[in-house]
Amino acid sequence: MSENIAPLKVRPQPKTEVRKHIIVVRVQHNFGVLTRITSLFAGRGYNIESLTVGKTNEPNVARITIVVEGDERIIEQIIKQLRKLVETLRVRDITDVPHIERELVLIKVHAGEDKARDEIMRLVNIFRAKIVDVSPDTYTIEVTGGSEKINAFIDLLRPFGLKDIARTGTLALVRESAKVKEKLQE
Repeated sequence: MSENIAPLKVRPQPKTEVRKHIIVVRVQHNFGVLTRITSLFAGRGYNIESLTVGKTNEPNVARITIVVEGDERIIEQIIKQLRKLVETLRVRDITDVPHIERELVLIKVHAGEDKARDEIMRLVNIFRAKIVDVSPDTYTIEVTGGSEKINAFIDLLRPFGLKDIARTGTLALVRESAKVKEKLQE
């Protein structure tokens, strides 16, 4: 009897690439909304790489920018779950849409010797950063840019000895040219 039964052929699922996604969420600026969003991620085991929250030009509306790694299936699931939240007004993955992405970082670095100070100043100028505080032993540097620029700057400062780093997380806005293109395609 088992000879007449053909074996099931299982089609392999197409493997999608795990990569960084930038998800922008507009929400009603209510008490506890951020807790509900972060709980949604924690409850499903998704790790948030970066999270920024701020008021928008619209009254009682906040903009949340979330950077998360995942494949297309995971990102789709995250977006569906975010849309289910009562306070959610709009959710959008802007990863593949032309956008402007920035991060602000404050870095406290050892700078006790003149030679080190000169080299740090050279790096500050190259990266268009700013020294915002000076002590006899340290510089505190402010730098803005994309995460690749920030990471490269930090790596170059590492040999001097990093005392502390504070990062804002990613901020992102869709470019106006992308919005015009979308409207033309509708």
